[in-house]
Amino acid sequence: MAGIDEDRPFVPLGIAVVTVSDTRGPDDDKSGATLRERIETAGHRVSGRQIVRDDREALRAAVSGFVADPATDVVLTTGGTGFTGRDLSPDALEPLFEKRMDGFSALFHDYSKGTVGTSTLQSRATAGVAGKTFVFVLPGSSGACRDAWDGVLKAQLDYRHRPCNFVEILPRLDEHLKRGKLKGAAPPQGGA
Repeated sequence: MAGIDEDRPFVPLGIAVVTVSDTRGPDDDKSGATLRERIETAGHRVSGRQIVRDDREALRAAVSGFVADPATDVVLTTGGTGFTGRDLSPDALEPLFEKRMDGFSALFHDYSKGTVGTSTLQSRATAGVAGKTFVFVLPGSSGACRDAWDGVLKAQLDYRHRPCNFVEILPRLDEHLKRGKLKGAAPPQGGA
């Protein structure tokens, strides 16, 4: 049965938050503040927080920097998942994924439907693994960030969650990179 196994220890993770916006600053970044508050309340640590403009290369560079940082296990981006010309987060970040996590989008939309109804279709929320880091690309509203955290991420980022969770597999996320090096092949590179 799914739930928290109190016999297991809590394992705090380093979670970076990247807000994607041309208009938000540190004082009015509500979605980033929502994520920070939930991360810390859950017992994790914020390994970094950044606001980047709606620019493909700037976003990719910010996320790649956190992916390369050994203190960061997870990157949460917020913003840029819609359908307008400036919404480019999935397009910028999915090329960094060695493995996509299609189930995240499905679960996020299922949970979000309960709070915003069919308006959940307005988001292209996505997720994947880049190197040894989980990357979740969330919508820019604080409500959507609450939905993603409360409905999916809080449980999956808790080592005590049963029957399984993402924390258990963190040490093995880079097996595909190591295997490539053992065979003499270069590890996959993000890009495009």
